[in-house]
Amino acid sequence: MGETTLLGIDWGSTNARAFRYDRGGTVIDRRHREIGLLRVADEGWEATFHDHFGDWREEAPTAPVILCGMVGSQQGWSEAPYVACPASTDVLGANLHLIPKSNYLIVPGVQTEDTADVPDVMRGEETQIVGLHLGETHKVCLPGTHSKWVQLDNGLITEFQTYITGELFHVLSHHSILSRTLEEGKPSDGTFLRGLDDSERNGGLLHHLFGVRGLRLFDKLSGSAQADYLSGLLIGNEVRNAIAHLTMDQSVTLVGSDELISRYVIALQHFGRAVEVVDGELAASQGLWQIAEQAGLIGSP
Repeated sequence: MGETTLLGIDWGSTNARAFRYDRGGTVIDRRHREIGLLRVADEGWEATFHDHFGDWREEAPTAPVILCGMVGSQQGWSEAPYVACPASTDVLGANLHLIPKSNYLIVPGVQTEDTADVPDVMRGEETQIVGLHLGETHKVCLPGTHSKWVQLDNGLITEFQTYITGELFHVLSHHSILSRTLEEGKPSDGTFLRGLDDSERNGGLLHHLFGVRGLRLFDKLSGSAQADYLSGLLIGNEVRNAIAHLTMDQSVTLVGSDELISRYVIALQHFGRAVEVVDGELAASQGLWQIAEQAGLIGSP
């Protein structure tokens, strides 16, 4: 196994993906740990890091350590300031945040504002986008608890929008009146497609959401089908709004690797869009290396 040149960690709200690189930027070891922000006790970040990655550090004590994601939020290990759009690899690399009393560095988040001057932010997704190596104009979607839709122009992050779709699905299906009749069942793409279609009905999302209860009360939707239908309504509303200003020949790049990605593929194709899927872990690992290289943390092999 080659000499360790860099340690990189994509540390988010629910889990951490860690990578150990050789001199050529090849990942020679990787780890996935369910130790996200929501599981780390106050001021327990350093101890958690050493519990899960301390052996890597001991084996390569001089290798730089670069992190991205919610580890740099106000509730994280140390707050890394945001950089404004347009954001590029060199801007991210030039604004790495040093964790006090350490030599560990955090990639800054990215900030933008919509037409009503309402701020929007991302942490971690910017690193995955860098890892895509996209040099032209692209629309990129990163599904998740808070899905990001990012506009890239000549490799620059020029604007983006966040949709709280994943979190809203969890809240509605576990803590709302809809949860009272929702039952576990085998996933159904057909019911999901029905939700996509109904997301285009007149009345708006809030009305459609209460319709999930009405359909169940009058046996027009089974309890086991509610989750798929609800998912279709929410993802349908998100996707339709996100692609509303795209020309019909513009494709969307999806970044991720779980079941959620397949739902977005179905939705985009259902609405007539071409889709390219890129593995999220691969994008994160390549992005961390590229930003570290841009910042001068590692030399050429």
